[in-house]
Amino acid sequence: MSTSPATLTEVADRVWVARHPWFDVSTTVVGGERGLVVVDTHVSTRVGRELVESARSLGAGEGIGVVATHAHHDHVLGTAAFREAFGEALPVHAHESCVDELRRWAADRPAYDGEEPVPGEVDASPVVLPDRTFSSAAVVDLGDRVLELVHPGRAHTSGDLVVRVADADVLVAGDLVEESGPPAYGPDSFPMEWPLALDVCLQLCTDRTVVVPGHGAPVDRAFVMDQRADIGVVAETIRDLAGRGVRVEQALEVGDWPLDRGALVHAVARGYEHLPASQKRLPLL
Repeated sequence: MSTSPATLTEVADRVWVARHPWFDVSTTVVGGERGLVVVDTHVSTRVGRELVESARSLGAGEGIGVVATHAHHDHVLGTAAFREAFGEALPVHAHESCVDELRRWAADRPAYDGEEPVPGEVDASPVVLPDRTFSSAAVVDLGDRVLELVHPGRAHTSGDLVVRVADADVLVAGDLVEESGPPAYGPDSFPMEWPLALDVCLQLCTDRTVVVPGHGAPVDRAFVMDQRADIGVVAETIRDLAGRGVRVEQALEVGDWPLDRGALVHAVARGYEHLPASQKRLPLL
């Protein structure tokens, strides 16, 4: 595993993206007259400190805020390094449900069992709870431009947000969109609502929008449309199978899925769980 800091590459006017080898996670830095806002801080305090130095090396100002696209540890555990560098009063923005999810995760935090460049660095990285929260939409003022924070609905998690930089035609999508792998349906995902959340994202895009996914290389609106189509088929297949009385235990085998079955274990379980009783029949014998 590479331990070299990821390079920040400018993908639009004063919008830089770093694609990190570890987790293949993306960090975005947006600059304005007032300074820099960092969207997602990666998975440990150590790599967070590397991000601080990379951001400072841009010569575009100091950090004035952090945004968390959602609560998963690979996107948030570098935040302490930014408070360390720019002051404990540094605002950390997130959707209100993201804070609830992080609080629950921190209260019963599982030990990290993946590969690490520095042993123990993930478990040693503290959780910083966001202190600037919103329910539907919010704005971060950078002086000569604003960042629009939008909660498109529950999807990858209950607290997803996307960041729109309208003047640069950039949408930072977090894990609502993934380029280097299939959509990540976890045990906290909302597969039946995810298609509608992506519809909101598509409304925020033009044909020229640069979309920064949570993992992988930047994509365009057409890519998001294709991924939305697959996610929509997953939701409708779950609805159809449950409506025909297929047991949840049999659904993966019976369904005609647009994605690899191995990526859909939680999608099927959560989908069946979230469907109202009126859309489910008694299981077939």
